[in-house]
Amino acid sequence: MLVVYVLVPISIFLLPINFFDSDTTVVCLSRLLLDMECWGCGLTRSVMHALHGDFVGAWNYNKLIVVVLPLLIAVWAKNLWKILQRLGWVSKS
Repeated sequence: MLVVYVLVPISIFLLPINFFDSDTTVVCLSRLLLDMECWGCGLTRSVMHALHGDFVGAWNYNKLIVVVLPLLIAVWAKNLWKILQRLGWVSKS
């Protein structure tokens, strides 16, 4: 599990910044069925741009990046900390 928690962020960072920038989507049911954008539309592209330091591009894809990215990082860090505690690499305090 530790390998996944370390390799996924590294893999995302190593991908080119425009890797997810295509306009076609197969995930968002709102866009597929109703032809409307939901609040989450563009969040993957927004996170990708923010992680690469393009905060203007991230803001343009989805303005919720200012809430989602800090929460995403906090959840990732908390789970990583729990994994490290279970492995005995950090003390439980």
